[in-house]
Formats: sequence, C-alpha cells, structure tokens
Amino acid sequence: MPDRKTALLDSAERAARSRGFDGFSYADMARDVGIRTASIHYHFPSKADLSAALMSRYHESFAEICAQIDARHGTASARLIALIDCYRLAHGDAQRVCLCVAFSISRESLSTQVAGQLGAFRTMMRDWIEAVFRLAQTDGTIADVADPAAEAAATLALLEGAQLSARAENAPARFDDALRSMLSRAS
Repeated sequence: MPDRKTALLDSAERAARSRGFDGFSYADMARDVGIRTASIHYHFPSKADLSAALMSRYHESFAEICAQIDARHGTASARLIALIDCYRLAHGDAQRVCLCVAFSISRESLSTQVAGQLGAFRTMMRDWIEAVFRLAQTDGTIADVADPAAEAAATLALLEGAQLSARAENAPARFDDALRSMLSRAS
C-alpha cells in the first residue's frame, strides 16, 4: 500500500490525465484518498507545489522508462515501437492523456517552476528520441532518416497529438491511425 503522499500524487495524476490539471481540486483528492482536505496541505501546501511534485515524479519515471527501453531493445525501430507502446498505454483507451499533454493544455495555470519542468521534460524526450533516430541512421531499422532532430520534434508532437485525437473523438483507434505512417518506416 502506498504511503499517503504517494497516494495523493497518484490521485492527482489520474485526475489531471483524465480531467486536466484545472479539472480537479484538493476536495476531489481528499475523497479519492479518504482523508480530510486540510491533510493534503501538509504534503502540498498549494496546487503549485503539487504540480511541481507531479512533474518531477513524471520526469524521473519517464527517464527510467527510456533507460529500460534502451537496455531491452538494441535497434532503433524496437526502441521507437516500445516508446509508442508506452504512449498507447498512457492514453488508456482514449480516456486519458499523458501528464505532459495534460499540463501543456493547462499551461496558463501552471507556476513558472512547473512550466520550466515541463520544458525540461520535453527536452529530455526530444533528446532521447533524437538518439533513437541517430541510431536508425546507423542500423537502418527506420527508413529515410535525414535529420534526427527534426524527426524527434515531429515524433513527440505526433505522439502527443495522437493521444489528443483519440481522446477528442473517444476513439482509441485514432491513436494507431495517426502513427501508422511512422510505423510503416520501422523494420
């Protein structure tokens, strides 16, 4: 059983990913975790503190996921497919979006610190995806890679956009529809 702080972060992340960062309150979290609202303020004095903790945890988690993908998959195409599978799983049959997308949608509500964390997360992901496309240039498992940096920027936008499309239409298949052309390049 997770400790109370972890349970609160889990509750907030589920809510943010399904209803958006502006779509839940401490009262919602209190009901979900089974505590009083005032108890949440002990761990997270403000929603800005909560969002900073969420983004930090998410960044660390995704850095670990990327390291695991690197360790388990030797080819660029296998790494790209594994990343796509992570984003597919994260959208939960079009009921959620990844935390980065949820925070991007609510960017105006985020503190400067969290906006910076969001930027750092996106930079980490673009850098990791760029490394995948650089590997593809040498191992040949993704066709037609000319500019790894441009491929990385487009891939991150495509992954996030595919989640939004699936969610907007309440159609999980839209995620795979959006990625079909990219996946056709992987061998």
